[in-house]
Amino acid sequence: MKRCIPQIVIVLACVLCVPAQTKPAADLIIQNARIWTVNPSLPEADAVAILGDRIVSVGSNQQVDAWRGPNTHVVNAGGKRLLPGFNDAHVHFVDGGSQLDNVELNDATSAQEFARRIRERAAKTAKGAWVLGGDWDETKWTPAELPTKELIDAATPETPVAVNRYDGHMVLANSLALKLAGITAQTPDPPGGVIVRDRQGNPTGALKDAAQDMLFKAVPPFTHQQRRYAVERALQHAASLGVTSVQNMNPESADIAIYSELLDEGKLTTRIYAAPLITQVDDQLKIGIRRAFGGSYLRIGGVKAYADGSLGSATAYFFEPFSDQQGNRGLLSDEMHPISLMQDRMMRADAAGLQLCTHAIGDAGISAILDIYVEIEKAHGSHDRRWRIEHAQHMAAKDFDRFAQLHVIASVQPYHAIDDGRWAEGRIGHDRASRTYAFRTFLNHGVRLALGTDWNVAPLNPMLTLYAATTRATLDGKNPKGWFPEQKLTIQEAIEAYTMGSAYAEFQENEKGSIAAGKLADMVLLSDDVLSIDPVKIRDVKVLNTWVGGKLTYDAETASR
Repeated sequence: MKRCIPQIVIVLACVLCVPAQTKPAADLIIQNARIWTVNPSLPEADAVAILGDRIVSVGSNQQVDAWRGPNTHVVNAGGKRLLPGFNDAHVHFVDGGSQLDNVELNDATSAQEFARRIRERAAKTAKGAWVLGGDWDETKWTPAELPTKELIDAATPETPVAVNRYDGHMVLANSLALKLAGITAQTPDPPGGVIVRDRQGNPTGALKDAAQDMLFKAVPPFTHQQRRYAVERALQHAASLGVTSVQNMNPESADIAIYSELLDEGKLTTRIYAAPLITQVDDQLKIGIRRAFGGSYLRIGGVKAYADGSLGSATAYFFEPFSDQQGNRGLLSDEMHPISLMQDRMMRADAAGLQLCTHAIGDAGISAILDIYVEIEKAHGSHDRRWRIEHAQHMAAKDFDRFAQLHVIASVQPYHAIDDGRWAEGRIGHDRASRTYAFRTFLNHGVRLALGTDWNVAPLNPMLTLYAATTRATLDGKNPKGWFPEQKLTIQEAIEAYTMGSAYAEFQENEKGSIAAGKLADMVLLSDDVLSIDPVKIRDVKVLNTWVGGKLTYDAETASR
């Protein structure tokens, strides 16, 4: 018979034999900070500890100091404001990186200045290369008239030019570019697009929405190295502004390949959620991709659709005509010709578990997408889809309730409000403008907001977005108290929508969006306290440091040397 050893003896032996377990030391501690955590259970704190790429402690300096070890790197924040990293819910990342080096036309204040800059860029452009980019805005000119090819033809006889309007819904081509694209007076308007013509029916060079595609097919595609360089420029720019995550709308497959390449090399310093065009939905269906598929740095699983155009290009789709253009209600996109095509694609995407992110700007365009969402829910039942409408700019009064009932996220860009607010009432009238960029009305209806910029359409700088959301002071200085000031957000609401709101919009609210134990250590240290200064001064606040996963991706002091 075996001898029985009392269990207590075994337990004591184990205790004596195994050394006591000690808590691991943090890799990084940031102390003496003014932390706004965006965590309602602990809104404010003084310090945070990071182990690996995760936050392990948030609290007082004394509490967090318990995580200090001999190799812990300690940063003294000097009382500066620390926030979760900004998550831009809507960007065009490669376009933004490219525009950093393209001709800059947005701040050209006249047609003559516009033409001069193109002439100078063309003179420096290699033979056979195109002048691209631009982001021009004719509303800043007097008179505010669309540019024509005649403005630039004389200076660019051998250099093709395709410079886009800042909203991305119109491009101006010179005569050489039109010739290379085969666009003539006999070329018909494509579905969802307009070739702007003079009185004789000849193209002026301006092409709206789907008509742009005919031109861009003639533009030489990026080489791999050019695309990678644009991404690297975008990553550096994002880090310098405290943008730690972006949601990349309609990237090309080659863009995602670059992100993957940089990820493999450990050089992807911004977290990316990519939503390719819904026209490519079958590519994701074939391999069984689902929403938010991937890792913490690179994920896919959304699709981006287009319902209509833009307000500035007069192609957003409205129930009633534009106030300044009799008979023009705007355009449904080529993806909505017919609407049943869009519904079929969305039905298939939803059935496969893909997230729908739909550009819709005019009230009729928004309503048409909500109609499709309703039909999808009838067909597939109700569950946590996190449908989005990108921009959601000009709402019909009846549709705020539908947003809430369908749990649709309003993915909005406050900077557009202070930009468009200079001239929007002249285009759509006071009544429709009162439901434009209606951030407060959305919140009052229980609709979740996710903030972004639409970069490169607007600046990527989060400080300008926070300034716009809290002041609604138009760029022309004519509305210092705010354009429809009842739609302002508080700074706390704006930060939450820019961090947790955006994280929720990409199914990542448990991973990031707040400074809390267990979450990814994505943070930004600011030069001034955006929660206490006059909102007018927010636009001047600078980023001192950016961390992504506890790694320092931007240091203002080093960058200034």
